[in-house]
Amino acid sequence: MKFFLLAGERSGDLHGANLIRAIRRHDPQAELRAWGGDDMEAAGATLLRHYRDLAFMGFWEVLKNWRALRGLMRQCQEDIAAFGPDAVVLIDYGGFNLRLARFAKQQGINTFFYISPKVWAWNQHRALRIKRDVDRLFVIFPFEVEFFKKYDYAVDYVGNPLFDAIAAFRPDPLFLEKNNLGGKPIVALLPGSRRQEVESILPDMLRAVKHFPNHQFVVAAVSNLPRDLYDRLLGDLRLPLVTDAAYDLLAHAQAALVTSGTATLETALLNVPQVVCYRTSFLTYEVAKRLMKVPYISLVNLVAGREVVSELIQGDLNEKRLVSELEKVTIDTESRARQLESYVEIRRMLGEEGASERAGELMVKYLREGIQNEKTG
Repeated sequence: MKFFLLAGERSGDLHGANLIRAIRRHDPQAELRAWGGDDMEAAGATLLRHYRDLAFMGFWEVLKNWRALRGLMRQCQEDIAAFGPDAVVLIDYGGFNLRLARFAKQQGINTFFYISPKVWAWNQHRALRIKRDVDRLFVIFPFEVEFFKKYDYAVDYVGNPLFDAIAAFRPDPLFLEKNNLGGKPIVALLPGSRRQEVESILPDMLRAVKHFPNHQFVVAAVSNLPRDLYDRLLGDLRLPLVTDAAYDLLAHAQAALVTSGTATLETALLNVPQVVCYRTSFLTYEVAKRLMKVPYISLVNLVAGREVVSELIQGDLNEKRLVSELEKVTIDTESRARQLESYVEIRRMLGEEGASERAGELMVKYLREGIQNEKTG
């Protein structure tokens, strides 16, 4: 069978790669083409375009680049039409992928969506678009099953794919030696994988450095962004950078400052106390604030249903608050212990590894048996 997959960001590339391997186990003759990244290509997909070309985030940023995005959408549609897949598999990246789902549906192509857009957080009416355009939705949080029931839409809960990624992770025993790290406790800085995130948030994170002379701060860089971007933002600060090694960095970190997104949950599952940071453009924030339907932005707090980690958003992401909250997860042993205890609860709530395997098996099964658009009773 033929699969066309699209992942628009780094985390989607990781989960897409694991999904591709699962699909191949259940359909060894599967032909796969993708818009994604290096991991998906290494897993066996023919890569047509890299996700770095799709790295726009926020309302204002998308608006500024609307013409470019329209061009990319047309090209993606042409690639799908030329390939003629049995199924289009959309991985997270809601704004772009929901439009692509509509196109695939109109062309009579089976549509799978793996890792639901966060419609439960804002713009909940998009659940109706998913119901209309997506044949099968594979969700990764237990509460998403009940959410979609409100829209008379049955979904497949497969578990969280981060367990797969973390289970496959093997720490590099020479990581500290290779990167000349040692002695002082490490605070990991995870400023994100998109240029806009890094430019907006890393400078704020760096303001904490001078207040913690007994710690060493290490930046988690990504190879899809140029090294000179980090060098420019670091300026006179001579902080070490490690590239594409966030898990190894977290495995040795005492605490972390983390940009809101998938990385917050990864940090929790790797058992590192953290402070969540987020800043975006004024327009994007004002629009999002009015549309948000949930009390938190970090996945850690959303899964727990309460505040487990501090969230420093927009104006709260200032030097005073940053230092205060970082002290709680480095120096204050009681605060650290409470956060780590809550992580145990979160791991229990999310289940176990195997999400990618379950999703891949179901996708092949649905195609072989004929997809049924079920309704909840």
